[in-house]
Amino acid sequence: MKSIAITLVLLVVSLALFGQKLNPGFEKTEYIELLKVSAQVGDSAYIKAFPLPQRFKFAYRSPVVGLENQWDLWIDNQSVAVLSIRGTTVNSVSWLGNFYAAMVPAKGKIQLSDTENFTYELAANPKAAVHVGWLVGMAFLAKDILPKIDSCYRAGIKDILIMGHSQGGGIAYLLTAYLKNQQKKARLPADIRFKTYCSAGPKPGNLYFAYDYEATTQNGWAYNVVNSADWVPEVPLTVQTVNDFNDTNPFSAAPAMIKKQKLPQRIVLNYIYNSMSKPALKAQQNYQKYLGRLASKTVKKNLNGYVPPEYYKSSDYVRVGNPIVLLADSAYFKLYPDSKENIFIHHLHPPYLYLANKLP
Repeated sequence: MKSIAITLVLLVVSLALFGQKLNPGFEKTEYIELLKVSAQVGDSAYIKAFPLPQRFKFAYRSPVVGLENQWDLWIDNQSVAVLSIRGTTVNSVSWLGNFYAAMVPAKGKIQLSDTENFTYELAANPKAAVHVGWLVGMAFLAKDILPKIDSCYRAGIKDILIMGHSQGGGIAYLLTAYLKNQQKKARLPADIRFKTYCSAGPKPGNLYFAYDYEATTQNGWAYNVVNSADWVPEVPLTVQTVNDFNDTNPFSAAPAMIKKQKLPQRIVLNYIYNSMSKPALKAQQNYQKYLGRLASKTVKKNLNGYVPPEYYKSSDYVRVGNPIVLLADSAYFKLYPDSKENIFIHHLHPPYLYLANKLP
């Protein structure tokens, strides 16, 4: 009996130290703890005003790379690790990462410098496309993250949470897709479990990227947490054209059908069709011109040897991932009223923490 009792005690201790593994599904306490982890990348006053993480302990902070990108590693009793991706800073280069908003294919190669190319695959569908600025940021971060994942794995850590708030959320989508694809190609161990919380994140790509991401992470392994009063999850601006649909659609056949009509009808129908389709096509071209080719000139000044990739002819940004909506109510707006002066009043960690605590 004594030996059984000792065995049970050791089992309880072992479970306490190593039993907090990842489970599928949104967990309120898990998200709140990750918010506390995420807030630790702010300045000293911001950190001091926010509750400290209780479950996870700080382990590593990366150098600043790419377009002012950075990430932290946190560990929970050597059983679960957190990759915490920093959001936008006050630095103009960090904002450049947001405004460099043309789309590129979700599979390809980017020349990051004179000596380095980054080959990536984030989705299988050739129509999938993502935000180029956040892809560049993710590429630089991934170089530092992969060796740390390997170190964690060799230490027995096979459960990894990915957390990003704001721009960090946008990058976290792409990082999750990249790491999952690395597993498919047997470049990462298949028994690592990733679970992602994109918090206050913007729209990272088009519908075809969303389909692939959501299929890969479905059944409770990725969440998109948004404050309904926050404007950041509503950007980048979306321009949907007749070219953004599946191959089978009524719009692709419209020009041929119009040609078959009699001349008076053909003139009217052509006028209507062009009036509806051409403004969106022109807007998409301007989007790519100013937020792609023009923005890339500034990116090249900050990344020596960077070569802009070919852009994907779409700007059809959509919200991605399984949404968890933090619904702002009248009590919330008394604490956090709308403001033209403080455009981030609904976006930072405190309002998200307040609404998360109100979840059932």
